[in-house]
Amino acid sequence: MASDAHRLPTNVVATHYDLTICTDLEKLRFYGSATVHLDVVAETPSIEFHSFGLTLHDLTITSSALTESQSYTGSAVQLNKDNERATVSLASSLPAGSSAQLKLGFEAELTGSMIGYYRSSWKDGDTTKYYALTQFEPTAARRAFPCWDEPALKSTFTVTLISRVGTTSLANMPSISEDMYTPNTAIDVPWLNQKLAELSKKDEKQWKITKFEKTPPMSTYIVAFANGVFEYKESAYKSPLSGKTRVLRVYATSDLINQVQWSLDVKEKIVPLYERVFDIEYPLPKLDTLIAHDFDAGAMENWGLITGRAAAFCVDPKKTSIRVKKQIAGIMSHEVAHMWFGNITTMQWWDYLYLNEGFASLMGEVVILDKVFPEWRVHSVFVSGHLARALKADANPSSHPIEVPCPDANMVNQIFDGLSYSKAASILRMLYQYAGDEKFMRGVSIYLKEHLFGNSVTEDLWKGIQSSTGLDIPHLMDNWVKKIGYPVVTVTEVEGGIQVRQDRFLDSGPVKPEDNETIWTIPLFVLTVSDKGEAIIDRQILLNEREKFIPLDTTKVFKVNTGTVGVYRVLYSDERLVKLAYEAVKHKSVLSLEDRMGLVLDAPAIAKAGLIQTSSALALIDAFRNETEFVVWTSIGETLSELTSVWGENDKVVELLRGFTRPLYAHLVERLGYNPVNGESVDDRELRINAITMAANAGEPGVIKELLARFAQFVESGDIDSDLERIIFKIAVENGGRAEFDKLRTAASNPTNPSQAISAILALGATRDEKLAAELFDTILDETRDQDVAYLLMGVASNSKFRVYGVKRFQENYDALEKRFDGNWTLQTIIRAVHSTVSTRESYTSVSEFFKTKDTSKYKMVLNQTLDAISAKASWVERSTNDILGWLETKGAKL
Repeated sequence: MASDAHRLPTNVVATHYDLTICTDLEKLRFYGSATVHLDVVAETPSIEFHSFGLTLHDLTITSSALTESQSYTGSAVQLNKDNERATVSLASSLPAGSSAQLKLGFEAELTGSMIGYYRSSWKDGDTTKYYALTQFEPTAARRAFPCWDEPALKSTFTVTLISRVGTTSLANMPSISEDMYTPNTAIDVPWLNQKLAELSKKDEKQWKITKFEKTPPMSTYIVAFANGVFEYKESAYKSPLSGKTRVLRVYATSDLINQVQWSLDVKEKIVPLYERVFDIEYPLPKLDTLIAHDFDAGAMENWGLITGRAAAFCVDPKKTSIRVKKQIAGIMSHEVAHMWFGNITTMQWWDYLYLNEGFASLMGEVVILDKVFPEWRVHSVFVSGHLARALKADANPSSHPIEVPCPDANMVNQIFDGLSYSKAASILRMLYQYAGDEKFMRGVSIYLKEHLFGNSVTEDLWKGIQSSTGLDIPHLMDNWVKKIGYPVVTVTEVEGGIQVRQDRFLDSGPVKPEDNETIWTIPLFVLTVSDKGEAIIDRQILLNEREKFIPLDTTKVFKVNTGTVGVYRVLYSDERLVKLAYEAVKHKSVLSLEDRMGLVLDAPAIAKAGLIQTSSALALIDAFRNETEFVVWTSIGETLSELTSVWGENDKVVELLRGFTRPLYAHLVERLGYNPVNGESVDDRELRINAITMAANAGEPGVIKELLARFAQFVESGDIDSDLERIIFKIAVENGGRAEFDKLRTAASNPTNPSQAISAILALGATRDEKLAAELFDTILDETRDQDVAYLLMGVASNSKFRVYGVKRFQENYDALEKRFDGNWTLQTIIRAVHSTVSTRESYTSVSEFFKTKDTSKYKMVLNQTLDAISAKASWVERSTNDILGWLETKGAKL
């Protein structure tokens, strides 16, 4: 590892940091000092650590192995901006087995970059106020303090925060003292001591010093601290393992504090459940959440101090949108899961990011959430959410394995995607179902306990689960984790049973032999029916070769991948697909809710790849027109929306698709109405929202009239149904002009809650007016908060009239956007968003040519996936337009 140009040498390791940070929210700067305790593992003539964007002062190295202190000025420290490191050459080598201390001061601006230690702002009346917080994952701790910034290099931390009186300071651990700063206060590093003396002389306002408890061993990317004028709401839970009571808080500025109760309530319910499931107590004395107005990601699992954007944690108590409540509960549970997966046990290197994110997605958003909100049917939602996302992302020729080499920081930033989160969660869910709930969870607990406060790799997880199940887990799972892609299982009916064959699935078309070398070990989860008509599920059949014969009675119902548990597509003959569709819609079908969802999701994807006709997928959807379950309609809606988007520049196909869609959803709107009914199920409430949204987007006149009337009421009174807010705003802009546009521009900048801001920003992109579309890029793009720019561009991309124009304006604004979002995730998100709907060869050529002159190293993976996605859609249009037209015209004649 020492020879890896992208990794720090291992001859010296940090064991403890004494870290002091002074935050000046008026000058928007921070000043710090660090004393880093080092162990010398191998003889070394130099010490190398990470530092980026910091001005370093008074660097001193002391060691018992040296005859006297080695002192260096800042100019003697070699700084390498390209690899974000500082190197100090020593007058004499430090011997192996010795210890040393690195002391230094540092300072930097509190920028609005949303990475490192940065500033966030909010409006208190007409006054703009600032506070500061951290975002270090994956490689930005080095922007806040000099450190050994790699996940395996765990240390303990003692943090001291110096701030102005009247503000609140937060860190990973609880505070143990808070004292006033005086000129007699001693700071370990002379430079910071002098700086504080200067600040206190120039400024009459008083400063205070807050000291925090020492942390357990932890990685730098989950270190966190913050300073500002915050309020909080508090709760607590009693540990089911030890009986200890721990404080739970949510901090926010005064404009948001009354919208945090839901987040706090969810956290209180889930933390003890995690302790029981893992049989490991939460190890810190407290668990805070800090809500930020400016945040690059959705949320971040800093140990003891979760952070996240307002839309991720705030619910307006007067307007309880079920979508927002479910989203927030999932995010909170996901971040709390990281307190175990990632914080107690941390991946050895970013190659193994999925050990953090895949588990947090599965545990947080399914296993634990199901115990708190069983009425949400999160196992079913997983199919239309994470699994669908995973299968779509991994059907791309430019996909990557879940466990992917990450040699440098540029690559690390690119793997926080649908594969590390959704595909990882999906393959773990597949193993969870194959091995059995109890055995799987026992194996996970073994894995965590064997790596408490340590680091792990894939093989460590497999070892834990293998010890509890007796299964050969590496044989089952390694290709799912280490190889790119996933299979399509082709089912051919033969005498006495079925012949099943696996090949890699690509949505760009039939796979080439050189791309079809992987053989996965596939749990087939085969459903058959007994003589009494009862479902029998064989969970033990594995396809671990290219082809296999399975004996069964093909005159009866059968299905592969029952429950839609496996991470693969299933290709049936057209005749069998029709039979499954008819079985699925029976009142008492042997096929489950998840089976119906799987059929609806698989058919259009397989059609996109050219393996069946797209008209077969439409016929399958048509067979489900009397479906009653929300989650199935969600899958149907996503398919119809995708088809309408892909053919968005073919007016004839779009209008026929809209004509096919309208009666499907108008029927549901007529049954469910527009207003919630006391005592109705969560499913019916969400189905109403989905049906109204789909009907409105398809141009159903009665629904549009109702939504416009509701927008008029919003204009008059400010009151709006939070469940329907997003589609009301979109329809108002789409069917309106300047007045509607300006109203929502105001709502975007001065919302009643964070969710409303997102709804308004998305809606602005729906305008059909050329002048207003130009205004989005001429002025509104610059005015929009950095964290919300992607939403603005998503709205434009969803507008078939202006999506190509949106790509053009993105290209014109590229240089400014690249500079604006240098170093964080947003640029990748924007690139994916702005190109997400274009689907012609002309667009492919335009985008490809544009990026040939750009430095794409920070988003190359996303760009390649984006180009492949455009190409696949273009091929689909070329292949299937006549097929779709023929089917829709015939269907229209029958309606």
